Amino acid sequence: MNESNEFPVEVKNFIDSLLTVMRRQVEAPIIGVYLHGSLAMGGFNPARSDIDLLVVTETPIGMETKKKLAVFFLEHSGSPYPVEISVLNLAQLEEWKFPTPYDFHFSEYWRERFEQDAAEGATTCLDTEGKSDIDLAAHFTILNHRGICLEGRPIEEVFPVVPKADYLTAILDDYEDCLQKIFQDPVYSILNLIRVYWYLKEGKISSKQEAGEWGIWHLPEEFSPIVVVALKAYVGEELGAVFDKAALTQIKDYIHSEVKHLLLKR
Repeated sequence: MNESNEFPVEVKNFIDSLLTVMRRQVEAPIIGVYLHGSLAMGGFNPARSDIDLLVVTETPIGMETKKKLAVFFLEHSGSPYPVEISVLNLAQLEEWKFPTPYDFHFSEYWRERFEQDAAEGATTCLDTEGKSDIDLAAHFTILNHRGICLEGRPIEEVFPVVPKADYLTAILDDYEDCLQKIFQDPVYSILNLIRVYWYLKEGKISSKQEAGEWGIWHLPEEFSPIVVVALKAYVGEELGAVFDKAALTQIKDYIHSEVKHLLLKR
């Protein structure tokens, strides 16, 4: 397992600055702060990757706290590293629920909605009563297998074990998006399609970088060139990578066929 002191100093300082502000803004006692995703798994690319955080509080946070967090992350996410963060309270973790409730969520994917709320004086993104997030099943699974506790109680004492069926449902939801968006976002889509395929084939929980490295050697040889380009683009070695539409269609169709076959066998 990686340790936080092995992070690049710029990344560590950025995370420390986020947590310093959050300790001031969050009125509920913080049980722990946890890192999952590429940074925890050793595949972080400063030019592309998110910093993926889960924060657990003893009691639910209030609307005023959510407003402060929204303002803070709108200002600081992406300066320089994008942040994806979910805040949950202990009661939401006492027994497994799928999809999983949460108190606060921010990511760059949600930025426009947060900005629209701010412009209109609305709280649509912040009103999480009755809302849930299918992706938390994947986040918790990665956290339980390869995550890092940055501070607070150990992961295994706080987070429930996610049933494999729920983890699979969560990653297949993202997988379906990648099938649709492969021409708009080929790098993310190729690597994530491979990641899901590898999990179904061998049960491996991997980062996108690890999936790309595996795919180069384990997919049919004809797909190696496009996976190499995607991986180089992901790690920042090939800027402005161009992907042939026919090649994207071929690798998408191949993986989708294999995934359907593996799902039928389960």
